[in-house]
Amino acid sequence: MPLPTVLLLGFLAGATIVLGMPLARIKAPMPTLRTLLNTIAAGILLFLFWDVLAHAWEPIDVGLAALHEGKGSLGPVFGLGLLFAGGLAVGLLGLTWYEGWMKRRSGEEHLPPRKLALLIAVGIGLHNFAEGLAIGQSAASGELQLALVLVIGFALHNATEGFGIVAPLAADVDENGRRRIPSWAQLLLLALIGGGPTFLGTWVGTFFTSDIVSVIFLTLAAGSILYVVMQMIGMAMKARRPDLLAYGVLIGLLAGFATDAIVTAGGA
Repeated sequence: MPLPTVLLLGFLAGATIVLGMPLARIKAPMPTLRTLLNTIAAGILLFLFWDVLAHAWEPIDVGLAALHEGKGSLGPVFGLGLLFAGGLAVGLLGLTWYEGWMKRRSGEEHLPPRKLALLIAVGIGLHNFAEGLAIGQSAASGELQLALVLVIGFALHNATEGFGIVAPLAADVDENGRRRIPSWAQLLLLALIGGGPTFLGTWVGTFFTSDIVSVIFLTLAAGSILYVVMQMIGMAMKARRPDLLAYGVLIGLLAGFATDAIVTAGGA
C-alpha cells in the first residue's frame, strides 16, 4: 500500500474525533444532562483504560509464556515490566502533581473544566498514537485487510472519545451560572490534540515496529486516563446522583465494547 494511502487511512481514523465536539456548544445548562454526559464519558474512558492496559501487557505476557516454555530470557521481560510500571506511574502521578501545581498557582480548589478537557485530550492523544502505530505497522507488513479493519474500529472509537473530551465543558459556567461556550477554534484544537496523534503514529508505524515504544505510550495513556476518570467520578459524586453515575458508566462501557467488537469481528 502506498505511503500516502496509509497516511490517509491514519488521518481518517483520527479525524472522527471531531464528531463529538459540537456537544460542547449546547447553550442550555441542563444539569441532569451535564451529569449524564460526564458519567458516560467516564464509562468510555474506563473501557479505554482496560483496553490500553491489555495491549500494553501483551508483549510482557508473551515473554512470560516463552519463559514458561523454556524459551527467551528474563531480561527483556523484566525491562518491559519496568517500562510498564514506570509509564503508568508517570501518567497518573505526573498529572496528579500537575493538578496540585495548577491549584497552588491559581488558588482554585478544583481543576477548571477547560483544563480537565485538555488533560483528557492529552491522555487520549497518547492512546491514539499507539493506535496509529498499529495501523502503520499492519500496512507496512502487508496485512492490508487488518489495517482497514483497524481504521474502521479506531474511527468509531475516536468518535466516542471526542464526546469524552468535551463532556467536562458542559460544567463550564461563569460566576453568574451562565454557560461558557467554547469557540470552534478551541474545540478543533482539542480535537487535534486528541486525534492528531493517530496520524502521527500511523506515519511512525510504517517505518519500524517496537514493543518498547508501544508499552511506553500505552502505559502513559493508561495512567493519564485513570487520573481523568477519578476526576470525573468525583464530579459526578458531588452532583449527588448515584443513579446517573451508574447509568452513565454502564452506557459508556457498553459503547466502548460495542465499537471494539468491530475490530474483533474482523479478526484483528
